[in-house]
Order: sequence, then C-alpha cells, then structure tokens
Amino acid sequence: MFYNMEQSTIEESVTYLDSTMARRQDSIRNNVDSINMTTQFFLSDETMNGVLITAKNQGNYSTKEWIEIYKNDVASLERLINTNPVLYGARYYAVTDNVQEMMPVMYNSSRLQNQEWVDMAQEGGWVFNYQDRLFSTSDVTPMMALVTPINDRRYGTIGYIETSMKMSTMFPSMYENVANEISCFVTSDGQVIFGKNTDQNVKNIASELAKNISADDSVNDGLEIKTYYSKEDKSVISGMYIKELSGTLVSVEDISDSINDVYRQRNTFVMWMILVLALLSFAIDLIVRQVLKNFYLVLRTIRQVRKGDLSVRAPLLKRDDEMGELAHQVNRMLDNIQTLMQQNIDRELLAKDSQIKALQNQINAHFIYNVLESIKMMAEMNEEYVISDSITSLGKLLRYSMKWTSENVLVSEELEYIKNYMALINLRFDYDIILSLNIPTAIMMQKVPKMSLQPIIENAIIHGVEEIAEDTTIYIKGVIKDKDCSIEITDNGRGMNDEELDILRKKISGEIATGGGSGNGIGLKNVQDRLKAAFGEEYGIDVATKEGCYTKVSVRIPMSQATNSNNV
Repeated sequence: MFYNMEQSTIEESVTYLDSTMARRQDSIRNNVDSINMTTQFFLSDETMNGVLITAKNQGNYSTKEWIEIYKNDVASLERLINTNPVLYGARYYAVTDNVQEMMPVMYNSSRLQNQEWVDMAQEGGWVFNYQDRLFSTSDVTPMMALVTPINDRRYGTIGYIETSMKMSTMFPSMYENVANEISCFVTSDGQVIFGKNTDQNVKNIASELAKNISADDSVNDGLEIKTYYSKEDKSVISGMYIKELSGTLVSVEDISDSINDVYRQRNTFVMWMILVLALLSFAIDLIVRQVLKNFYLVLRTIRQVRKGDLSVRAPLLKRDDEMGELAHQVNRMLDNIQTLMQQNIDRELLAKDSQIKALQNQINAHFIYNVLESIKMMAEMNEEYVISDSITSLGKLLRYSMKWTSENVLVSEELEYIKNYMALINLRFDYDIILSLNIPTAIMMQKVPKMSLQPIIENAIIHGVEEIAEDTTIYIKGVIKDKDCSIEITDNGRGMNDEELDILRKKISGEIATGGGSGNGIGLKNVQDRLKAAFGEEYGIDVATKEGCYTKVSVRIPMSQATNSNNV
C-alpha cells in the first residue's frame, strides 16, 4: 500500500513537472520567435542600413534628413519595440562613431565597445546572462540577446543588431520562488546559468543531463523534454533542449518531503500494527486455550471411533459456539453412519433375494423354451412348417427379451429381434408388412439401449400401417454424419397433420404428460429418455411426417467404434 502511495506521489510529480515544462516550452518558443521576427524586421529596413553604410563611408546627413529618418524609420522601430512587451530592446550599432545616435534604436561604435559581448559580435549568435552597459551606469538585470552582424556585399560589415530580452522573461522558472524547485540553463559551451538560487548538486545534474540530451538524435526534430525521477536525490528532474538557443533548460524539483512523509506514515502504521498484533496474539492465546479444551474432548471421541467403537458419543457441551456445534455434528455423523450401515445390510439382503428370484425366473424361462421346442417338433412332424417357423421366431423373441443385461446391445442384435417380431406380426394380418434394411456395417457395430428400436417399429405398425390395412413396407436406413449416426425408421402409413405432430413432439420432450393408454406417445417418450440417459442430452429421437404419406422417426446416437461402412 505504501509502495503504491510512494509511486503515486512520484508519478504525480513527474507528470506535473513534465506538463509544466511543456507550457514553458511554448512560452520560450514564442519569445524566440519574437526576437527572430524583430531582428528580421531590423535587417530589412533599407533606410537604417543606408545610415550605417553612410557612417562607415564617413558620409553625412543634413539636419532635415536626420529629422525625417527619426520621424519615419526610428519612430516606427520604436513602436515595434514598445508594442512587444516581452522585448527589452532592439538596437543598431554602427562600426564607427560617425553617426547621429537616435535613442533607443541607433548607437555608435563607442557604445558597442561598452557591451560584454563585443568580442563575439563579429560572429553573432546568442548571448546569455550579461548586464547592459550601454551607458556608464550599467543595468544589473540579467539579460540575453541575439547579436546579428549586418553585412553588405559591397561594404562588408556595416553594423550590428542587438535584440535583447530579460533572462527572467525568457526563463521565468529560474527567477521565480517555486517551492522545492531550482531551474538553470546550460549553454552549448557547458556554462550553467542560475537565477536566484544556486546549488552545486543541481549544477552537476544539469551538466550531465544536458550532455545526454544534446547527444540524443531526437533533439534534431525540435524541442525535446525528458522528465524522470532520481531515487538517489529524491528529486524529479526535467530537461528541455532548445534547438534555437542551442542550450538546455533544466528544472529539479525536490520531492523528498513528500516521499519522507509517506515513509513516516508507513513507519507509524507498522508500529501500530506491531502493537495491535501483539495485543491480538495475547488475546488469541487466551481464546485458543479455552477453545482447545473442548476440542480435545471431541478429539478423544473421534480417536475411539477410529478404533472401531461406533457406540461412543461426544459429550454434549453446554455451549453455543463452534466447539459445541462440532460435538453435535460428530454425534449426528455417528448416528448417520450406523443408519447407513444398517441400510447397507438390508440392501445386501435384498440383492440376495433378487438373485434368488432371478435364478427362479431363469428356471421358468428354460421351462418355456423347452415347451416351445417340443411344440415346434410336433408341428414339423405334422408338416406345419409355418407354425414351426413362427414358434422359432417366438422362441428367439422371448430369449432376447428375457435375457437380463444392464449394458447396451449391438444394433445388429436389436435388428435381429425386430425381424423375429415382424415375422410374428405378419401372422396377425391378412396383408404383408415388409421390412427393408439399409444399414452400413459401421452402424451395425454400434450399441444402443436394449429394446429401444422395437417400440418405434411397434408404434409405426399400430398408428400408421394398421389404419390403411394393405401391403406396405417399413424402411430402416442408417446414415453416418461426422462422429454421429442416425437410424431412420419410415412407414408408408397415414402420417400426421401439423397439430398432431406438435402434440407428439411435446409428449416426447416431456412438455405434455403422457398417460398409460395406446397412442399417447409413452413408448417414444421412454425411448427418448433412455437414449439421453445413455449418450447425453444432444442425442435422442426426432419425428418428421406428412399427412397421408409417411412418418419417419430418426434415432441419433454417437459413433463409438470405427469399422468399414459397407451396406448390409
């Protein structure tokens, strides 16, 4: 938490100083533009350039001409200076004293010699942190100026222009009393200029930062600001390279007070936490001692249970706390264990009884099979082969239906049962119902719940075929789709209208309750439930129909085995 507070304080300070430097960047850019524009205006004044050429050639103007120059050009330049509040002044300096001085614009060479920057006037450029010594009493205000030599192709250097501004105007942050912040300007030759406050550590930081920024290629694109936090100095440092001035403005904000304040809060918090934890430890020790006293009573009961004594019970604690609840729950658990054990014993007895009954049923089934076999032999002896074949189909049907199994059966086994079922069904009617199979071998090898296809065949006969009472065919077709397959059972019966189909689908899905009578969809509902229980909710049956034409029931199951898909 306090680390985040410290980082938040640092980020706020970095963001604030960075945005402040961006505002200073705009101000400096405007001031530099003002100086450059004024200089260019002075350079373009042909009349004043003519005065400087005349002075260099020792020529003279009449008094009337001087008055005209003063009224027109000098007055115009003076207005230009006065209307620009950021400028301190703009001056011409002649290369000789043969010129009429016209304040505050035109001065002779003697005045030029009084200025600190006279030695570099011939080269021109920016001059920083000098005092204006135009007259004998120099102004102590720190100044900066752009010194520009005026060159003529015929006469050479004819004069100089000094466009000046106060250092405090160009760099107000160096002279304002900004809390915990010191600013300085590093020139291209490495000179570090301070305003009101001077600091050796800041000087070293500024010199190093100025070297790094000036060496960065990105500064060639314009003014560049770099702001970061120095953990060693606990200060936020921001440097702005000024391309036009070939220097770097550096501001260092000391945020040690804010950081130390976070540390003090952290230390105070830690001390209070230690005190609270010590008190809590003492209180918890007392509580745990009291709680464990009752806990060991319950633990003794659990150890006796582990040894096999289920008759033991935990002492009933006259408390409403967790230990009292634990003792109560342990006793309930032991009661439940004894109840479950008794139920398990009863269940095993029931299973034994069921096994005995299953053996009895098996004996009864063998008796029925033996009787049917005897009847079959009697029919064959009397050459009643239709009866013999029917008894054979009935025997297979009974054997399949009475064979108990909890697992699914192969589709081929289910279809074999359906064939026997159809052989017996055709005995009832005076018309034939033909069974047409088109099932790939791969589907034949799949498994379905036992007796899941026969109810669909039975439903097709009762509700589709019997009502038309004529020769017909029931088609069973298998279709493989990706990892699933469908078994489609289609009859050429009476079909259903849309209302009947909608009611049947709702019965199959369980939206409408089914009764126990014929035609209520209970057989298809049972098949649907068994398929979903065996394979999942995405599987089951679907019904499609056309009134007076057909009814098709599709059974969708997963492909669980990979075999050849040859048709059978």
